[in-house]
Amino acid sequence: MTPPPPQPPPSGPNPAADSAADPRPGPGPLVVLFGATAGALGQDLGSDETDLILLVWQVVEPRSRQVGTLHKSLVRAEAAALSPQCREASGLSADSLARAEPLDKVLQQFSQLVSGDVALLGGGPYMLCTDGQLLLRQVLHPEASRKNLALPDTFSSFYDLRREFHVQHPSTRPARDLTVATMAQDLGLETDATEDDFGVWEVKTMVAVILHLLDGSSGQLFSKPEVVKQKYETGPCSKADVVDSETVVRARGLPWQSSDQDVARFFTGLNIARGGVALCLNAQGRRNGEALIRFVDSEQRDLALQRHKHHMGVRYIEVYKATGEEFVKIAGGTSLEVARFLSREDQVILRLRGLPFSAGPADVLGFLGPECPVTGGADGLLFVRHPDGRPTGDAFALFACEELAQAALRRHKGTLGKRYIELFRSTAAEVQQVLNRYASSPLLPTLTAPLLPIPFPLAAGTGRDCVRLRGLPYTATIEDILNFLGEAAADIRPHGVHMVLNQQGRPSGDAFIQMTSAERALAAAQRCHKKAMKERYVEVVPCSTEEMSHVLMGGTLGRSGMSPPPCKLPCLSPPTYATFQATPTLIPTETAALYPSSALLPAARVPAAPTPVAYYPGPATQLYMNYTAYYPSPPVSPTTVGYLTTPPAALASAPTSVLSQPGALVRMQGVPYTAGMKDLLSIFQAYQLAPDDYTSLMPVGDPPRTVLQAPKEWVCL
Repeated sequence: MTPPPPQPPPSGPNPAADSAADPRPGPGPLVVLFGATAGALGQDLGSDETDLILLVWQVVEPRSRQVGTLHKSLVRAEAAALSPQCREASGLSADSLARAEPLDKVLQQFSQLVSGDVALLGGGPYMLCTDGQLLLRQVLHPEASRKNLALPDTFSSFYDLRREFHVQHPSTRPARDLTVATMAQDLGLETDATEDDFGVWEVKTMVAVILHLLDGSSGQLFSKPEVVKQKYETGPCSKADVVDSETVVRARGLPWQSSDQDVARFFTGLNIARGGVALCLNAQGRRNGEALIRFVDSEQRDLALQRHKHHMGVRYIEVYKATGEEFVKIAGGTSLEVARFLSREDQVILRLRGLPFSAGPADVLGFLGPECPVTGGADGLLFVRHPDGRPTGDAFALFACEELAQAALRRHKGTLGKRYIELFRSTAAEVQQVLNRYASSPLLPTLTAPLLPIPFPLAAGTGRDCVRLRGLPYTATIEDILNFLGEAAADIRPHGVHMVLNQQGRPSGDAFIQMTSAERALAAAQRCHKKAMKERYVEVVPCSTEEMSHVLMGGTLGRSGMSPPPCKLPCLSPPTYATFQATPTLIPTETAALYPSSALLPAARVPAAPTPVAYYPGPATQLYMNYTAYYPSPPVSPTTVGYLTTPPAALASAPTSVLSQPGALVRMQGVPYTAGMKDLLSIFQAYQLAPDDYTSLMPVGDPPRTVLQAPKEWVCL
């Protein structure tokens, strides 16, 4: 048989053949994408956490220089209110957005229309191209995370047109300062000035810029796309690591039960470095609501700072700059045992707390059960111990996947022996912090006595010659307060500005100012009340010296009246325990030149001639101090109190001392009712309490107690 003759090719254009025959190389199809939110636009896009309301896109085939159909779609926003900037620029209204489709429907339509346009232009995998990184990193990914939407994989990589433009034209302005209009202007492109449809002009101009760049391309354009990490990678950090301070931020206000995955989800769309989430712990080893986050570069860090006061659930999170040294201090470690434990990648870490001291690996594995096996069995467990080898009751466990970790978390508050066990999500940084904390020696180190502020006399009285500032920014300094008061600052007494700190030693937002007279205090309050300081209004109200003293000593001042400070102990005030045997304080020469001797805590006690001294000085020399202004002591450790000499007139009416020996006096509050002498002595194990001093522990009774009732408060002499 004679083979049939070849059929002639069909008439009409063949995009696939034209694309294959096109000698000009280039990337695959590009989807030029533009979007807007109901709030800020331009460089602040996504910084106000508002919803997406508009998407405009058009497909470009770089090799054939063909362009697809331009599409525009409105997106229904949960908060229908539009900012004035958005309303003026877009011309949209709340009614038009209310009739639009929700985000998930719009994304489905986007995928379908893009796939159809790409097929018409020759097919192949396509890539998104946007004007900058804000639309994807700061808008689409965070909003999809808040609404529990799964974005298609095409949104995980994209080309940044500004960066591609800067590659070919490096002599122009920096990439972050470029806009669509400036790129077209630098290229000398003519744009349609009559186009007033919001988003359409931007997409058409971006397409023109892309085609112009491709005509002069040297093959380096559109070759390295930006990647959005979809999963946070855990990993260890060493004390020897050098971390760039331009890549670290501090997040404050996190829920205490949040994990590193929750923090990574808050920063979704941004690329966090491997092991870059370090949850901070307080002095008791519990999370304090702060975390340090390390990003892959400074650009990601700058985008993270724009999420200041964005929300995690119902809580807003504060984001500030931090340093690399702070991150290494929290997340770094030197233990080889910890390094081996954290060397397994892609593991979920759980923390077990409250284990019996006799519990071993077999007991913990049996407690978790076969339904949630630990990675590596006993090798996947890390027990926390004191430097002398005694167990602390804490341990960490590794699990291969999230499902196994969830199964283990169901054992939360289950019993092992006679104890219930707490289970929490943990991080590599938390493992390092806990091990570093217990690796220190001694267990309760004796801290050097901190310096007291310069003493200032506060005459007790009810005259309202002071003002109280409430609602100060936490970053406010004394200079900020003086500038805030303006002309009234000239009426402040010497050493008359008192910042109130909380129990963690941080500013509480309150301050007290001593004025020269009650009239000056009232005038300052009337002039400065609800005046703004760093975008916050501050309340300024007159108060008395007595009210100020109560707050500075740790008391509270509310609408219901004044609550006495915890350090004013009625049972220890004169005349019951009037005098002690005091010794001269050893003060360094340099320090003594700067502060009066009474301003320092005693660094050591040496035998000397006894001098009568009162625990609480007389009213004429009463020294009020903010007891929270110093570095906190170790957990449940005693604190040392400095004694000031009382004038002879105050001692004249005081009886002789009932205490026969000199020494520091400590009151312990909140002691369990079941605590005994042995429990109290274990707290002072690092403070060299001599055996013959055991009888110095004396209970403080409220009313008389029966023999079977133990006191809740103790005084140690």
